[in-house]
Amino acid sequence: MKVLESLKQEIQLKMSNEPAHDFDHIMRVYKNAQKICKKEKTHEKLVLCAVLLHDVISYPKTDKRSKLSSFKSSEASKQILKKYNFTEDEIQIISNAIQDHSFSQNKTPKTIEGKILQDADRLDAIGAIGIARVFAVAGSEKRPFYSIDDPFCKKRNPDDYKWALDHFFKKLMLLESLMNTKSGKIEAKKRTRVLKYFLSELKKEL
Repeated sequence: MKVLESLKQEIQLKMSNEPAHDFDHIMRVYKNAQKICKKEKTHEKLVLCAVLLHDVISYPKTDKRSKLSSFKSSEASKQILKKYNFTEDEIQIISNAIQDHSFSQNKTPKTIEGKILQDADRLDAIGAIGIARVFAVAGSEKRPFYSIDDPFCKKRNPDDYKWALDHFFKKLMLLESLMNTKSGKIEAKKRTRVLKYFLSELKKEL
């Protein structure tokens, strides 16, 4: 696995300091993927390479190019992987997994490698760490915590470009039902309970 260690070092130098998609995020997703790989029949090395490269290009949510991040990362990954003696087929598997993993693309990856990457990435969006990421991004983008008139989106469609809490209803609470693997679903259920508990406690305080 020397390739993975070399790739980690290279990616760490390329990553931005954007709070939700920094190198710490990459390593949490890496850990998630390792756990899922133990339960699934797959080529772990390819999955972990895809994890390391999946956010190598990541535009902020407020950037018009944001939805292109997964495509740009997929293309960049091909050039990076050529230095590491991967076959063309392996490079294609990795780049396809990266291209299809994004929530905004609304795709289910065709390969098990892509499905594991998507699950591992989505797990980092929920649970305690997911809550921390929501408000870290809100702070960096100077976004209010919630709508005073309707914090929990009871009478309106969620708009997470305006309010941080809306991201729970626009995306995070949906992820449990969108997981691909059995172990991903089990962990997502646990982490979603954390989200629900947080929302119930917040409701008492507002």
